[in-house]
Amino acid sequence: MSRRNWTQEELILALNLYLKLPFGKMHSRTPEVIHLANIIGRTSSSIAMRLGNFAHVDPYHQNRGIGGLPGGRRQVEPIWQKFIQNKEEFLFESEKILADKEANSLNTKYKNLLLGTENLVGESKSREVKVRVNQHVFRQMVLANYSNKCAISGIDIPELLVSSHIIPWAINEKERLNPENGICLSPMYDKAFDKGLIGLKLDYSIIISKKLKHNITKSYYQHYFSSLENKTISLPPKYHPKKEFIEFHLDSIFQGN
Repeated sequence: MSRRNWTQEELILALNLYLKLPFGKMHSRTPEVIHLANIIGRTSSSIAMRLGNFAHVDPYHQNRGIGGLPGGRRQVEPIWQKFIQNKEEFLFESEKILADKEANSLNTKYKNLLLGTENLVGESKSREVKVRVNQHVFRQMVLANYSNKCAISGIDIPELLVSSHIIPWAINEKERLNPENGICLSPMYDKAFDKGLIGLKLDYSIIISKKLKHNITKSYYQHYFSSLENKTISLPPKYHPKKEFIEFHLDSIFQGN
């Protein structure tokens, strides 16, 4: 039997999965790998191989000296570049392809996510659907990157976790879906980071704002914040927060020390 060439859609789905999986789960026994294999008619081993190919062309891993699987570079590199050049379009298109392969539609698959868009029409609806779907994918990427654990508290219940942006969503469209622009946090620490009450130094240690320190004598400060000063967040094995994004947060959002 001759080997079937990979289509562009299949490669797009493989990259979609690569971005959503923790680095240690890119093997043939992972349920998500098996699911993708089943819906596109390939073996789970072949999916795992493609994930390794994407790791090989991922600059983040190259800089860390992790080689991935070099075979198949010519097939996967153009797909990687499509993601890098326009993350918003790539991720949304990949989710539409995935829903179709699952014999579904985006509106059905993300019914709860899209509540409130029913009365929108035309460009307004298209834009809102894309934003919500891509925000959901960003959450998947960030939580997977941190192995579903808050980088500060260690809470590992997905329902209690937030994909916190370092540079806010509204400020930088180009980087809003970059996994290096996300940190997995529990809601309280997400809000404190978002409002600049806590920040990160370039060595990934936590800094507490002067405004928050005004509450140093209160019991909640002692319980939730006193131990954070200079504590290093738990860093993921895949995408660390980008230092230029941390600098932006310190300069433009953090409320001083």
